[in-house]
Amino acid sequence: MRPPRLFLALLVVPLLLLLLRPGAASTLSTFAMAKAEETTIVCGLLPSAASPALLDLNCTAAGGDHQRQETYPSTHPFSALAGGEDFLCAVGPSSARADAVDMRWWDLSRHAGRSKRVYLGPPLRALASSGYRVCGVLSSGELHCWRWRGLAIPTGLRFVAVAVGKGFVCGIVAGPPTATPIRCFGNKTEDIEAVTAAPRGGSYDVVVACGRHACALSTGGGLSCWGSGAPSLDGENATAGYAALALGESGVCGLRTNGTIRCFGDGVAAPPEPLAGLQYNDVQAQGCAFCGVLMANYSLVCWGGHEFNATNRLVFDRILPGPCVPMSSCQCGVLPGSANLCAAGRCICVDCAFELNVAVPKAANPGKAGSGRRRKIIIWAAVAAAALLVLVVALQFALLLWCRRRRRRNNSQDELAAMQSLMPPRLGSSRSKGPGSVVEHFTLDTLRAATEGFDDSRRIGSGSFGSVYRGTLPDGREVAIKRAEDHAKSSSSAARPARRRDRETAFNSELIALARANHKNIVCLLGCCAESGERVLVYEFMMNGTLHDQLHDRSPMAAPVLSWRGRLTIALGAARGIEYMHVYAVPPIIHRDIKSANILMDDSWTAKIADFGLSSVLDPAGDCEDNPQQQEQPQQQRTIYTGGTVGYMDPEYYRLQHLTDKSDVYSFGVVLLELMSGCRVVQRYAESVTPKNVVDFTVPHILADDVARVLDPRLPTPTPHEAEALAYVGYLAADCVGPVGCERPSMTEVVDALERALAACSTAPVSRSGTARRVLSRSGTDQFDLTDTD
Repeated sequence: MRPPRLFLALLVVPLLLLLLRPGAASTLSTFAMAKAEETTIVCGLLPSAASPALLDLNCTAAGGDHQRQETYPSTHPFSALAGGEDFLCAVGPSSARADAVDMRWWDLSRHAGRSKRVYLGPPLRALASSGYRVCGVLSSGELHCWRWRGLAIPTGLRFVAVAVGKGFVCGIVAGPPTATPIRCFGNKTEDIEAVTAAPRGGSYDVVVACGRHACALSTGGGLSCWGSGAPSLDGENATAGYAALALGESGVCGLRTNGTIRCFGDGVAAPPEPLAGLQYNDVQAQGCAFCGVLMANYSLVCWGGHEFNATNRLVFDRILPGPCVPMSSCQCGVLPGSANLCAAGRCICVDCAFELNVAVPKAANPGKAGSGRRRKIIIWAAVAAAALLVLVVALQFALLLWCRRRRRRNNSQDELAAMQSLMPPRLGSSRSKGPGSVVEHFTLDTLRAATEGFDDSRRIGSGSFGSVYRGTLPDGREVAIKRAEDHAKSSSSAARPARRRDRETAFNSELIALARANHKNIVCLLGCCAESGERVLVYEFMMNGTLHDQLHDRSPMAAPVLSWRGRLTIALGAARGIEYMHVYAVPPIIHRDIKSANILMDDSWTAKIADFGLSSVLDPAGDCEDNPQQQEQPQQQRTIYTGGTVGYMDPEYYRLQHLTDKSDVYSFGVVLLELMSGCRVVQRYAESVTPKNVVDFTVPHILADDVARVLDPRLPTPTPHEAEALAYVGYLAADCVGPVGCERPSMTEVVDALERALAACSTAPVSRSGTARRVLSRSGTDQFDLTDTD
């Protein structure tokens, strides 16, 4: 690293710290707790099994084994939930108006599966409920409440947050701190204390209520409670530095800025082992029960009350950890893996109140986090006033750090630190495999023992920078371990430094790409090792090997590869993995070596993309009309060497070094032809004397509408519906391997086409007149539409 680059990085850090003012906690939640006949009901928005971009609303009754779950269907997706006495509310985009949202209401005491719409209007920025009532803050700041007759709220007030008690509602007034930043309203005399005792003065960003009391959290991290039965606060509890609150009947649990939970009050239950000390990103309460979303894997766990005990604390193994919003609206970062859970272009933001990723020293005593938070604000102001001094110190520190790194380059500890710096920051337990997990660091001795000293009998293949071994970790996990070659195998000593650089480049590329990726169709990176010059990566073990081996080296072939529907399913899974890299990864990833040998299959035959040693982070291809010279001018983002596998490489790429996401599309088109024909990518055909590429053999027959001539003869003759689907896929593959990159379909279009083809394999579409009709267009894949002959 050159000193100027490090100097610029350290110059930016103080400026970012000046801008990162702790913000308000999220006021929309994706899970809710309700009561139905004295039973706690827990509901959450869960990723759908049908598609990662769809959500299911699931509810389960507490106190059992959580096996009895009920799904509430809807014609539109939900984004926020709220629950109370015998009811559940869900808010989502309206199907009637593009600029509006619906709120639907379920009566949990009867007709649980039926709902009614209670609101259609502008979007909500906050939602809260209690008892039989629910209130929300509209995007304009107006406070609206439903099922609450006689409640009078002065006009002209604008709010940013809301809390609902047994007979009152409190809101945080928008704008700069005022004499009455929290306003409470009620229409019963027994709630007068909760209404009149609200804090006066100061600045607040969180308010919660339960029964006849409420609590609020100031922007400085201080906690205030008021009303009948409010929990008593000592100095430590009131200044513990919270980001969110959950208020129960007899106590409060605060979600601290470091992600841990602290509970206090008469009889309130703190998270028990092993939940204590874990990091959470949301917490709620219902009566004496509390639930939180684990940051490590986004599972929902509950504790407290009589319903939850050691056998049933896990309610949902994965829920949506927050509302999906446009990615550009995230001011303090994106939750890892959240792009998989939301529609295209949307993600879940990190709450600015959390300090999980702030690269500044934390206070040694967690009990003084609140005061430390105030000190940081003062320090940031001082830094702003003395910016010139900060720049001088940053430059000196940059030079010192650069010199120290040069001296310690060969130290094994520095190798591990450098490897960690390649990976984007992640949260949670190092042993977690969820979307918020980090890459685990293994010792070399552990990996040697797992592979019997990297014995040849354990070798199962090779990757972009070394050999792959099957291993068994001490905890019993079966893993695949890729070890870089220890020495450059070259007869020329002059070539060895270049071989070592290639090994380092491939190792770093794979580590960066897989540490960013989190998708069911991309192989999971479990850990890594960098000791004594070794470079080792550890992956989940894929029981059914590579697609290449299944097609060409297994006899007899397995059942999923012996059916046309099975092969299309494998193709669709691989396409979804590539689409994730191109569309949802931030920044986008170009694999550069898509081939059947890099498509692995697990024990359930789920296809997963592997071997990212040649991957690059580049901008996607532009449109031909936007840049007519694009075919002749290679991209200049950064200099890369041409890499890939003969037969799969995009001609534009290896001739012009023109690397775009359409280079991966070309390679995947070759894989499609390989799946359809069963032929190796380069082989000698009956009518040819010299070996021929599968593209040259199959595409002319496909364009001549003679797809049957290229189909794998080892498979049964396709049914009429399968034949129609395979013809469609043939045209898709021909488009993918077209000579002009920007005219090829995108991977999103490829996924859409394969989904249509797979559906057509087993369905017989019928027109309105009752006669069969064709579903897939035979005129080319550029249309991607249904053809109706009525």
